[in-house]
Amino acid sequence: MTTAPRTAPFDQKIRIRALRAMGLLLLPLMIFAQPIEMQPQWMFETLEMLGVFSVIAAVLGRFWSILYIGGHKNSRVIEQGPYSICRHPLYLFSTLGAVGLGLMLGSLLLTALLGGLTFLALGMTAAREEAFLRAEFGPSYEEYARRVPRILPQLAGFRTEASITVSVGQLRTNFFDALVFLSFIPLAEILEGMKMAGELPTFPVF
Repeated sequence: MTTAPRTAPFDQKIRIRALRAMGLLLLPLMIFAQPIEMQPQWMFETLEMLGVFSVIAAVLGRFWSILYIGGHKNSRVIEQGPYSICRHPLYLFSTLGAVGLGLMLGSLLLTALLGGLTFLALGMTAAREEAFLRAEFGPSYEEYARRVPRILPQLAGFRTEASITVSVGQLRTNFFDALVFLSFIPLAEILEGMKMAGELPTFPVF
């Protein structure tokens, strides 16, 4: 009797390539767009501050998620901590980081594009990942997916254990990922300074 081939985990390199391609497509807009919100200055500074908070929240949220999933990915269903409010909190906080970059650049258009496209790409990735998880864990994952939303959080469902096992190796890896998000802050400041100094040719956007 032949057995059905085992479903393989989703290749994360595809997700990384897709996000890099998206970043390259939006790079000219990030570099050369001059947000209308820069005038008045207080409006730009408000958006910029919200963006900084969003990026910091994204970094902290990713560390929070890694505390729970580190060392357990694809080995069992994690339902505690951030995984009790959504099934893919790493993708939730990554999207928040992309939104933060758009806000720091002072453009509602860039915020919508960066946040929306990141959410779309990661949502498609999550759907592909869940095909493996459903095949691997069957009814236990189906029940979890029924209770907990995919990416948009449901805060009322939060629950956590008294103690968890932490993977130091996964935390180290996430530290380097966090540097990418933290680099958004000086990057936005550099672009803002160059645009205000007239060192870049720009065009207005909302």
